[in-house]
Amino acid sequence: MRDDEYEAPAAGDELIPMAPREAFEIWLERQEMDKSESTVQSYRYRVRPFVEFLEEEGVDNLNDLNGRHVLRFDSMRRSSGDIQKNTLNNQLGTIRQYLEFGIRANAVEPAVASQVDIPQLSKDERINREKLPTQRAKDILEYLGRFEYASRDHVLAFLLWETGARAGSLRALDLEDIYLGEDDLDRLRYQEDLDVGESVLEEILGGVELPFVYFRHRPDEDTPLKKKYGGERPVNISEELGEVLRDYIWYRRVEGSDENDRKPLLTSKKSPGRITVSGIRIRAYELTQPCQVGKECPHDRDPADCEARVHGQQSRCPSVRSPHKWRTGSVTWHRDRGWAPEDIATKMATSVELVNSVYDQPEKLRRMAIRRENLDKLYE
Repeated sequence: MRDDEYEAPAAGDELIPMAPREAFEIWLERQEMDKSESTVQSYRYRVRPFVEFLEEEGVDNLNDLNGRHVLRFDSMRRSSGDIQKNTLNNQLGTIRQYLEFGIRANAVEPAVASQVDIPQLSKDERINREKLPTQRAKDILEYLGRFEYASRDHVLAFLLWETGARAGSLRALDLEDIYLGEDDLDRLRYQEDLDVGESVLEEILGGVELPFVYFRHRPDEDTPLKKKYGGERPVNISEELGEVLRDYIWYRRVEGSDENDRKPLLTSKKSPGRITVSGIRIRAYELTQPCQVGKECPHDRDPADCEARVHGQQSRCPSVRSPHKWRTGSVTWHRDRGWAPEDIATKMATSVELVNSVYDQPEKLRRMAIRRENLDKLYE
């Protein structure tokens, strides 16, 4: 039974005893039905401190939860001094969802959830405008092209920037998902979504333009996509990226298979297998450290003793950008090059609304020049 199939208890209904942690685990299990693994994990991180707080407060039955407990937790979080407003908004919003589940399960008094005071965010506060700027991305790719050509870092950076894909999507790529030549198209003949007549199949394959990569959802083999089967898509790539991929696969890729005997595109250097999402994040951090790509440190630090050069501490550099910020920068780059939001949304498995409101952070002068071209058309 899904969450929304519960009915809120009527006034005066007797509450059913339920421990906070029991409700927490049941609620998370229900989220797994239609949420991605990363989303469920974020829910766990946000609500677990509240559950632990209730246990410390001696609340072992949600029937006993009241507004004072909510207020004390809220005050404790706000007074910590190390939490941003949008972080608090996300955490308290998710806690309210957890409590609303408790209400539907007839374990929490109906009035309690409404007492969660979620901070209201302005539009600017909702949007994190930090991104990887286009020029920085080009500098990184130029450096890798000169000094680390066709390395794993070169392939990873090129894919992050050109496809705008999520880290989990890049991790999921196998060698068989890379289509660089006519011979590779034969693999498409056996895909379920091309189960058509021979003549139609030849027409489809004849219209396919190479090179491209194909993101596929394989949840049973540890490579799910965030949008699940809705995130499966072929994505065209440039001839330049295709050449880099070809040389990487032929000459520089570390051989290895994962635990499912699949051959990942991005293998782990530590042991034969597939790179982890955290491994991709670390590489994205390190590649955006200016000193790692031939640039002067803009923070007046000596690379020889900089704490951010220590393995595992890369995120301490103020200049680093996560894979998500590469994605945000990529969307902006696509828009600045004239791509329509609808095409970007399809390519990057997101919504037009998110492209317009969150991911697309325009470089205003460049965008004005694009509008100027449209202005001239008014008088044609």
